[in-house]
Order: sequence, then C-alpha cells, then structure tokens
Amino acid sequence: MSPQSAKKKLKPRASATKKATQKATKKRPAAKRRAAAVTPENNAKPKLYASLVVQLLSLLKGEHDFIANAANFSALLFNSLPNVNWAGFYFLQGEELVLGPFQGNPACVRIPMGKGVCGVAAQQCETIIVPNVHEFPGHIACDVASNAEIVVPLFDGERLLGVLDLDSPTIGRFDDQDAEGLNELVTVFVAHEEGLGL
Repeated sequence: MSPQSAKKKLKPRASATKKATQKATKKRPAAKRRAAAVTPENNAKPKLYASLVVQLLSLLKGEHDFIANAANFSALLFNSLPNVNWAGFYFLQGEELVLGPFQGNPACVRIPMGKGVCGVAAQQCETIIVPNVHEFPGHIACDVASNAEIVVPLFDGERLLGVLDLDSPTIGRFDDQDAEGLNELVTVFVAHEEGLGL
C-alpha cells in the first residue's frame, strides 16, 4: 500500500481543514447531511474542542515558558480526549524531530524528517490522519498498543517548529473533526508562543 492510500492529508491551517470538512459534507445527499447534523456524535467533538480551546487559553495565560506550556498542552489533550494513549510534541532540530513534552508511554526520542507518520507530516507540512498505522509504510512503532495516529505540524509563520502527535489504540479513532479541532488548538498555542517572542 502506498503512503498516499494509507493516510489522509489536510493542510495544517484551521481554515483549510474547514474547507476539507465542508467539501466532504457537500458530497453527501441533503437528507444524510441533515441527519448527520443532528446526531450527538457529530456535535460532541466540536463542543469538546471548543471547550479545550478555552481550557488551553486559561493554561497559557501568564505563563512564558515554552516547555511548560507544551507540557500542559499535551497533558490537557491526553486527559481530555477519549481513546488516546499518547499525546505530545516532537520539535524540529536540524533535519530531525526530537521528543518534547508528552503524556503516555516512553517514546522514540529522534525521528528523521520523512520517516514515520511524524516525519512525513513534518516534511510535507500537512496534517496527516492514519486510520490504521499498520497500513502506513515505514510507520515507527514506539508503542505497540497504538493503532491510529494523527499528526499536526506547528508553524511560526512559514517556519516549521515541529509536530503535535496523538496515538490511539482504536483503529479509525481520528477524523476530520479531530484534525480541525487540533489545528485550532495548535494555532492558539503557537499564537501565544509567538506573542512571547518564540
């Protein structure tokens, strides 16, 4: 299976993920769109992510340490999102991603650009959703319990800072709503850090 068929790519900006979600919605018949719009599952994720934005802003308020903020951000995600067994950061140093603050089992410390889901997302500067990591060529298995993954790049303007990585033991756990919500949270996080002169 090629990397293209094993992953779902979205642009790292929140506005791009909204367009992708809208495009996917437009493909469904009107009756199905209306039915999908009223289901509790469809409304639950946007509400959860909206709540997480408020909580993240509260955690960031008045704190100026980048590592402390990244640590609290990863803890917030790990403890708030269901069916997640790892949440954390890899930061770009030279031509590799280096482990940053995280929650979960011990992880791979260094990931070359273009290797594994994190390295590919960083190299392509795109959010990647992998429903089944076992079908992703070159997947780096840091935790054998992980079956699904989503990786969101972090940018300071046009400069890649690293990636936010979430794993789940549940195949198919992540979708476009997760991508949109996580991109919004990353935007809030980076905007706060940019204001501190990152």
